Amino acid sequence: MSGKTAPRTVGDGSTRTRLERGRGALGPALELVHTGRAPTRAVLTTELGVTRATAGAVAAELESLGLIRVDSHPSAATGSQGRPSHRLHLADDGPVVLAAQIHSDGFRAALVALGGRIVATAPGCGTVGADPAGVLGAVVAAGADLLAATGRRCVGAGLAVPSAVAEPEGTALNPVHLAWPPGSPVRDVFAEQVRAAGIEGPALTGNDVNLTALAEYRHGAGRGARDLLCVATGHTGVGGALVLDGKLHTGSSGLALEVGHLRVDPEGRPCHCGGRGCLDVETDPLAFLIAAGRTPGPEVSHLRQAKDLIRDAYADPAVRRATERLIDRLGLGLAGLVNILNPDRIILGGLHTSLLEADPERLRAVVADRSLWGRSGGVPILPCVLDHNSLVGAAELAWQPVLDDPLAALGHD
Repeated sequence: MSGKTAPRTVGDGSTRTRLERGRGALGPALELVHTGRAPTRAVLTTELGVTRATAGAVAAELESLGLIRVDSHPSAATGSQGRPSHRLHLADDGPVVLAAQIHSDGFRAALVALGGRIVATAPGCGTVGADPAGVLGAVVAAGADLLAATGRRCVGAGLAVPSAVAEPEGTALNPVHLAWPPGSPVRDVFAEQVRAAGIEGPALTGNDVNLTALAEYRHGAGRGARDLLCVATGHTGVGGALVLDGKLHTGSSGLALEVGHLRVDPEGRPCHCGGRGCLDVETDPLAFLIAAGRTPGPEVSHLRQAKDLIRDAYADPAVRRATERLIDRLGLGLAGLVNILNPDRIILGGLHTSLLEADPERLRAVVADRSLWGRSGGVPILPCVLDHNSLVGAAELAWQPVLDDPLAALGHD
């Protein structure tokens, strides 16, 4: 929205040579700072495998683009020896992306800076109509209002939806928890609304749990994992995602890890997919409320009601039995996934976080009991830790072109 920052003028030939040599490192360097893995120029030098001079030129160029700030006069830690390394910070007033999330009970828009930091959030809307264009128009308008109020430059937009998103078309194949028709062209509609609002940059769309996993991998409970499995409830339903060596595994057409349709109870409830007893209908918030003998009310989401019930009424025998029932079903599903995928970490989101916190040993015991060769039971199972992680993940989708090539994405190529 605001004017673009002019590229830094390189003063001498040796500096220019170092920058040209290090240009390919701009994206990797920005990602290291973005994910908190390079807090100093010394660490950046080591992680990139370049000379100190080249790392300095790369950091200076990222600073000139308004993406990071280099503290050239850091104070030394008490007891340390030698000159302290320049500290690298993300720019407080740098560009942002528009992030949006749609779920069965409403939508939310936010502006998100590098580092996964939410700068501004629009009040959530409580209704999602049957027309995707109308809903996406409203969420983009909310984002445009945030941009106008903050005066920040926007470099892209990302959208999280509760549906498998087919690639390369960008269609929502099964938005069963919304009133949208199957095959809705959400990416095209979102991009049209973003362009119509005068918002710069690409507009990208992904499945909400995939984006949750990406956000947690870069900024939350998944940091440091190599093969990360994420299983989470939304406001309704269950989804899964896998991050392998830093990349989302989406399969040949974007449809990998539809874990909600793993059968965990052959005699269970009918599922939207035509099967019976799937994770999607056996371990989601509505399943919990039904198992606890509660009638869901309209005042807040099923997810909020279920989490509050576990937190406030766990001593109630019906609530405890419901919790144990869902833990057992979830454990069966996780054990099957672990035996097939062999992740080094599992993170749980939504209601599954509350189930884990209520009785972690029971969940781990169910997974261990179904473990092959006694190894799968040792996989760490952790709760997601980020607030609004689907929103942060949608922002990661929008930030990716900048992380890939900052100069080109910011119009300096």
